[in-house]
Amino acid sequence: MRKISLAVVAVVATMDVASAQSDTALRERGKALLAKQCSHCHEIGTSGNSPLPQAPPLWSLMRRYSPESLEESLAEGLTTGHEKMPEFVFESEDIAAIISYLGTLRGSR
Repeated sequence: MRKISLAVVAVVATMDVASAQSDTALRERGKALLAKQCSHCHEIGTSGNSPLPQAPPLWSLMRRYSPESLEESLAEGLTTGHEKMPEFVFESEDIAAIISYLGTLRGSR
């Protein structure tokens, strides 16, 4: 019985490590997508000012909004009231990665 219990613990621990690694990979993918699409205007890191002063840093937006509240906008077309920001539409896999990364910015600063 003890051997079975140890085997179960080992499997669960391995699953936790694999899950943590896949979460990290998902967040890194989200950060890379934001770097490509957003970092020209917005600060995408955990602190600092945006390159374009009118563009709020993403860390400050995550203090006001939950990442999940952006899911629909990311899927249907993220737009804003000024003409300099292009419309972005992301695929569901990309949205999951972006939301995962934005979640890391909530507790920053």
